[in-house]
Amino acid sequence: MARKNVVTSKKGISANAWTTIAVLVVAVLVIGGVLVFNHSGSSAPPQGAIAADVLRHPDSNTLTTSSDNAVTVVEFLDYQRPVCEVYYQNVTKSLEHDYAGKITFVTRNFPLPMHPLAVPAAKAAEAASLQGKYQPMFDKLYGDYPAWALAVDGQNVSDDAVRAQAKFESYATELGLDVAKFRADLASPAVQQRIDQGKADGEKAGVTGTPTIFVNGNQFKPAGQTYADIAQQLRGEIDKALA
Repeated sequence: MARKNVVTSKKGISANAWTTIAVLVVAVLVIGGVLVFNHSGSSAPPQGAIAADVLRHPDSNTLTTSSDNAVTVVEFLDYQRPVCEVYYQNVTKSLEHDYAGKITFVTRNFPLPMHPLAVPAAKAAEAASLQGKYQPMFDKLYGDYPAWALAVDGQNVSDDAVRAQAKFESYATELGLDVAKFRADLASPAVQQRIDQGKADGEKAGVTGTPTIFVNGNQFKPAGQTYADIAQQLRGEIDKALA
């Protein structure tokens, strides 16, 4: 008889008990869901316009400038990242010409650790800027990208610093730079400081990858399915700011 009572007590959970358990489970799930949602939201709050002095310094490099600086486009980039080169070819290169004199287009260094030649390339660009040839060096680095940035297989990024250095010096020669000064500037603290400042400012602005573009301090968030769509979207934002 005692054994029968024990079995009966295990199977005989009342409807009220099941209701109580269900309410508790739902409460735990709801509370847990709220906590998870709030945690994920607090880690990436909506980002407003970034202060101009974070995005641009007086010595920041520009590809085109406007007299009134009414519209400023800032791009944080990694010279060796393939998608930055694709953006150059399909999205941003034409801005140098189509918006010349209408916008100020600023570029900032944000080399990523997985690209071994990103910093050497940034140094080449900064060293050229010290001789007034930033824009043509910028165009050389992206225009001849496979020759220094990619491995011989044409697919993977290269880590051949010797080959890259030879290419950078050949660009300097083609652009009429003082190559001895160019070499010295590559190793200078001033050039390294410019790169470090770009990285630090990018982090302040919430940059985590490249390319990241801002239009008048507001981060551009591409939504197109193709690079042509993205280019049109970016131009739309620039045209709206110019209006």
